[in-house]
Amino acid sequence: MNFIDRITRLPRAHDPVDGQEALAAMPDLPEPLSDLIAGAGGSSPFLKSLILREGDWLRSAFDDPEAALERLFSELHEVPAEALGDALRQGKRRVALLTGLADLAGVWPLEVVTGRLTDFADLACDLALKAAVGAEIRRGKLPGMGEADIATAGGMVVLAMGKMGAHELNYSSDIDLICLFDETRFAPDDYHEARASFVRATRKMAAMLNDRTAEGYVFRTDLRLRPDPSVTPVCLAMAAAESYYESLGRTWERAAYIKARPCAGDIAAGLRFLAALKPFVWRKHLDFAAIEDAHNMRLAIREHKGLGGTLSLLGHNMKLGRGGIREIEFFTQTRQLIAGGRDPDLRLRGTVEGLAALAQKGWVPDEAAEVLTDNYRFHREVEHRLQMLRDAQTHVLPNSGEEFDRLAAFMGRESDDLRAALLRRLNAVHDLIEGFFKPEEASDASDAAEALDGEVIARWPTYPALRSARAVEIFRRLKPDILARLARTSNPNEALLAFDGFMAGLPAGVQVFSLFEANPHLIDLLVDIVGTAPALAAHLSRNAGVFDAVIAGDFFAPWPGQAALEAELSARLGPEVDYEHALDALRRWRKEWHFRIGVHHLRGLCDAEAAAAQYADLARAVITGVWPLVIEQFSAKHGAPPGRGAVVLGMGSLGASRLNAGSDLDLIVIYDAGDVEASDGRRPLAARPYYARLTQAMITALTAPMAEGRLYEVDMRLRPSGNQGPVATSWPSFQEYQETDAWVWEHLALTRAQVITGEPGLARDVEAFRQSLMRDKGAPEAVLAQLVEMRGRIASAKAPAGPWDAKLGPGRLMELELIAQAGTLMAGQAARDVASGFDGGVAIGWLDDGDRDALAHAYAICWRVQMVARLISDKPLDPGLMGEGGAAFLLRETGQEDLAELEARLEGVSKTAAGVIDAALERLPKKV
Repeated sequence: MNFIDRITRLPRAHDPVDGQEALAAMPDLPEPLSDLIAGAGGSSPFLKSLILREGDWLRSAFDDPEAALERLFSELHEVPAEALGDALRQGKRRVALLTGLADLAGVWPLEVVTGRLTDFADLACDLALKAAVGAEIRRGKLPGMGEADIATAGGMVVLAMGKMGAHELNYSSDIDLICLFDETRFAPDDYHEARASFVRATRKMAAMLNDRTAEGYVFRTDLRLRPDPSVTPVCLAMAAAESYYESLGRTWERAAYIKARPCAGDIAAGLRFLAALKPFVWRKHLDFAAIEDAHNMRLAIREHKGLGGTLSLLGHNMKLGRGGIREIEFFTQTRQLIAGGRDPDLRLRGTVEGLAALAQKGWVPDEAAEVLTDNYRFHREVEHRLQMLRDAQTHVLPNSGEEFDRLAAFMGRESDDLRAALLRRLNAVHDLIEGFFKPEEASDASDAAEALDGEVIARWPTYPALRSARAVEIFRRLKPDILARLARTSNPNEALLAFDGFMAGLPAGVQVFSLFEANPHLIDLLVDIVGTAPALAAHLSRNAGVFDAVIAGDFFAPWPGQAALEAELSARLGPEVDYEHALDALRRWRKEWHFRIGVHHLRGLCDAEAAAAQYADLARAVITGVWPLVIEQFSAKHGAPPGRGAVVLGMGSLGASRLNAGSDLDLIVIYDAGDVEASDGRRPLAARPYYARLTQAMITALTAPMAEGRLYEVDMRLRPSGNQGPVATSWPSFQEYQETDAWVWEHLALTRAQVITGEPGLARDVEAFRQSLMRDKGAPEAVLAQLVEMRGRIASAKAPAGPWDAKLGPGRLMELELIAQAGTLMAGQAARDVASGFDGGVAIGWLDDGDRDALAHAYAICWRVQMVARLISDKPLDPGLMGEGGAAFLLRETGQEDLAELEARLEGVSKTAAGVIDAALERLPKKV
């Protein structure tokens, strides 16, 4: 279907007679096109002048406008440099004319209209740049460059910013450009000469595009978005620009780079520069502080342009005024800045595309995105019609009723209808966005403050979190709401002290306070945490970025399982550029999930059993993720692992899939080099030192205190020969040691061993061998004798911290787990969990059903107490210090009415379990 047939909507000329001159320039047109040309010529001086100058070309373009533009672009590539300026001006006229008519006729939607105008701007910049750089090269002014380098402009790139970067140019847009050059293509001694040459080329390019001649101009060109434009040259070295943004870049510059796009010259170099700039633009944590920056920018623009005050349609600025285009762009870009660091899917240049992505990811309500998208399209249409009517760069609505009538007619509307639509739409945008950028002031909380300890509140201004004026201003708005929420807790001053601890540990406040202001429900969560789990609150003050997970994902969704964790971690680590960045990303990811488990447990969304399994899933996912990273990093220097490779065994609580909030990891590494004596790399190593150093590298990856903290503490003492043995054990040595030299306690430890990651074949062999050992090494006399000795040694070496110590003491966790391991080993079972161990003891006649139930009951109570204790504090549990929130959490988890009842219950079940253990150690199983 051709252009003529696709015309479905025609503009109405304000005065059809005015269009006769344009129509006369193009006689013998089909009726729909005659109406279109007459209407456009009668209403738009802009289009009329273009029709008069380019009517012949336009006639040839009607059959296939897309092909006509392709021919035009192709022909411009063949224009010699001396004629390029005039050719570009003619090309701009033709593109604008054809695009304008397709726009008016409803043939092309907004995105196609702005896209075609932008495509031509890209071409014009590229051709003008290469002509200017080519002249420098031919004059010998660009050191080391020849004719072949003109194709990449000698390493210079033009970044399209703003509307051009987003493919959103209008008919009279300026183009905002940043010009850079790749200094690495030049020897150090040639740097200054090259920079001077690129500065000259930039000025010539800008002049070719910007200067008015008898043929008009191509684009008004603005180079002032570059770093510090008052003192820097018009073309900068990429290294200098990157250094500026890293040290001095501001939020408005971050927002500008959302739309940045290399459009001319060395595109590959431009893409590398933008990739290097990602950490500046896209912050690793949710960046709610950008909201206030954007709000301040909006206010500054209004004040500078005199656009504040009430909304009046006459003379209203559709771009910068209330409810205008810039407001929608700021709204979109601010939300992108907040979350784009965590979600690359939000890093889109176009406003409409950005709103759609934000709505899809839940950052903008669907209804709000629809309202803003619809009004953005409408605002842009009005902007385009204004520019066509006035043949000028304008965004201002008419100042007179007559001119308003003309605009309405040009848009095919009644004047009153257009006025009503504009008022409705501008107010809708303003109301929606103002609520986002300017949160309501919290209600007065003087009554709440009176109920709280004023001395505690008075010391907050001395804390590091409130050392900046900006943090103080945001916190001033938050403080009444925070105090009110603290006052509503069951013990306000206790909660206040806990919140005070959070504030005292917070190194900076702007980001966190901005986060709370944009998401008030997080204050409730924080108050809940600080009032219940001070250790978790202290962790939060040092790692407030973990709140990101609450906002940015399915934080309260059901547990996804280890496989889903591994897949998510793999996706998170994929974009990281080097080993250290990957380890820091892994630490951030682990903290978020660890925090999630703690909050779910704290709020009763999962119980102690589920939380224990989730902590274990997380640890296994971390080890599964870090192991290949370590191997890849180590192999780059020393070659691939010799032989079959290695496996990582989880021991203790990790092997049994029962970790708590503060658990360290018991690990063993087993390798099988086979007959391979050494690795094959740049610096080859013999098999034994290779695997020893590889294992040490893994331990370092897990335990090193990097910028994002550490992952886990690691204990390797359960390996053969403990701390005296090699840090990694060969597969043959491991088998021989376990068969002939291992102590009974080491076989007991293997009852909970589990391969976490590594070479699959070796993993199967290790597990088969473990099960074989379980069947062969469970001689009751030896096991029980060792058990008695171990119990006595533990009792003499580690005294309980008090009656609330759930781990140490008669009938407590450590003893109960030893009994379960003994039951598993003597029964020759493969199971790793405690319950199966007790069942094994019953199966061999060592325990009876009553013994098992008593032990299981004691274990359940002790485990729940231990899980709560490790979450709410890093110190031994002390009911006098845990506060009301902590006590309520502990009682809910254990099902008791009060602490005295729980203490008695804990003492009673432990005493009963200790009696069962005493008796069991005095007898042999009835059958094995």
